[in-house]
Amino acid sequence: MEGRLILNIGENLLDSVLGYVVVFIGLGLLMAVVILVGKVMVAKAKKPAEVPAAQAPVKAPAPAAPKKLAPGSAGDVKLYDTDPRDAAMIMAIVADKLQKPLNELRFVSIKEVK
Repeated sequence: MEGRLILNIGENLLDSVLGYVVVFIGLGLLMAVVILVGKVMVAKAKKPAEVPAAQAPVKAPAPAAPKKLAPGSAGDVKLYDTDPRDAAMIMAIVADKLQKPLNELRFVSIKEVK
């Protein structure tokens, strides 16, 4: 058997272990790069936009006194091209389908799709 290299079990095991080690080191380095890039992106997203020195930040006007709501209500519903009677029926149907009381649901707006 000339020209043919025969390895024993010990050498084969060493080659396979070294191969696994190289692969896991590569995966670890790739994971570190992904985490580092993610942290850099998050830091850029959190960085507030710089306000020029000439412009002072505008303060929001003081909120008006809250309206008196019915007990158990979740607030106002904005209706766009919808009759209040139809909106009430829609809210009742949704509450029935979800098997929840109407006062536990919060509707922000209802719009008729034409």
